[in-house]
Amino acid sequence: MRHIRTTLGAVGAAAVLALTSTAAASPAHAEPAGTASLYAPSALVLSMGMGEEAGTATVSRAVTLSCAPGPGGTHPVPEAACAELHRADGQFAGLIDPAPRRTCTREWDPVVITAQGVWQGKQVSWSTTFGNRCQMEGGLADAALFAF
Repeated sequence: MRHIRTTLGAVGAAAVLALTSTAAASPAHAEPAGTASLYAPSALVLSMGMGEEAGTATVSRAVTLSCAPGPGGTHPVPEAACAELHRADGQFAGLIDPAPRRTCTREWDPVVITAQGVWQGKQVSWSTTFGNRCQMEGGLADAALFAF
């Protein structure tokens, strides 16, 4: 029994020595910090809520949208939403029709839409408030980005 324990100890020590000397003999290659990537990330959380400001609104719906390397997320039509954002060069306000062709009441029941995350590698935090749901739907017209 003692012979087996001594043999196993010697074999273990030899294995550790062999591995250590192999690691010491080969040059160390440090991996660069961060993740190597071929594209700038574009991943957003889009939300819609009831309230006057994004910070205090009660979120009623939210989706995720990833546009790079390819469209995806929980958004119902990520391909169309990403295409809109690319055409607008990531300017969310450019997707809102300043003169909607819709007649709405002047009822004050504010709706807030937000976009938080990263667009083409840059941090994004955007929101806007509409007077009510009718004004929001008119301002967004046929835009796919906030159609969820």
